Amino acid sequence: MTRIRIRKYSWQLAPGDLRDIRQRVFIEEQQVPPELEWDARDEIADHYLAVNADNQPVAVARLFSTLEETGHIGRMAVLPAWRGQGVGEALLHHLIRDAGGRFRELRLSAQQHAIAFYQRSGFHVCSGVYDDAGIPHVDMRCLMAELIARDPGQRHCPAILGNDRDAWLFSSEQPMTQLLDSLTAQASQRLWLYDRVLDHDTYDRPQFRELLSALARRNRLSEIRLLIHDDKPLVKRRHQIVELMKRLPSRMELRLVHGDYPATDQPFMLVDRAGVLYRHDFFKPEGFASFADGGRVKLLAENFLRMWETGRPSLELRDLPL
Repeated sequence: MTRIRIRKYSWQLAPGDLRDIRQRVFIEEQQVPPELEWDARDEIADHYLAVNADNQPVAVARLFSTLEETGHIGRMAVLPAWRGQGVGEALLHHLIRDAGGRFRELRLSAQQHAIAFYQRSGFHVCSGVYDDAGIPHVDMRCLMAELIARDPGQRHCPAILGNDRDAWLFSSEQPMTQLLDSLTAQASQRLWLYDRVLDHDTYDRPQFRELLSALARRNRLSEIRLLIHDDKPLVKRRHQIVELMKRLPSRMELRLVHGDYPATDQPFMLVDRAGVLYRHDFFKPEGFASFADGGRVKLLAENFLRMWETGRPSLELRDLPL
């Protein structure tokens, strides 16, 4: 891998090399119209220039924010002679480290052929294919930038459902919710959640609600099952997930664990056939998450179904107005 150094600039103070690389790669090589390449976001972005050991410019990227908690990575370009040598990956890892503590979420628009490149650094696809300047693109996002930034490049496809086979341990609320959101965002059909209550700090968050809403609407086979012991906190204080269930009753269902049948004391969430978030008990944010553990998901799914089939609907929630 080629060793590089990376410097950060504002647009006003950026050297001409930064503009030259974008000119050569996007406008000349990829035929992007100049009026699309140079936009107003350059003025508000941080710009990154990678140079090799001989101080030769080899790659560029930019990072900007339009929302307080969302960072946007873009205009990543590596000169042809330096491709395939790890330059782009090193630059992306640098951006993740620089942005990880600043933004809850990182987003980018990736050319379709580069999807695997971004997945290797923890970004998952979150849109269909669309055209941008005549080139097929997809939107990608990373909801775990802060966790990945601690040790970028050490995992294969970190936090990618079905690919990341290493467990992520957590012992506090913030990393747990990042893992929870990242798993939920990648669900294509099924999400089963078992807990004592739908704790407001963990589940009554706008982002989690939006992710569940997107899953419920993703396809006609989407299935969200929520299995809890106590619905009283949901009745006392209006919960965003309750409102969502009222709007999407055919895709979301909540049941209460039957007190006369055995139930496990360890809460968990299952995503499709591969993802799991598991806590060691109801009252602590301690446990692990796995993005590619089909064997464990199968065992926990059998346990979930036993509790689900003996569960009962919440009569109090059913009678709540929308």
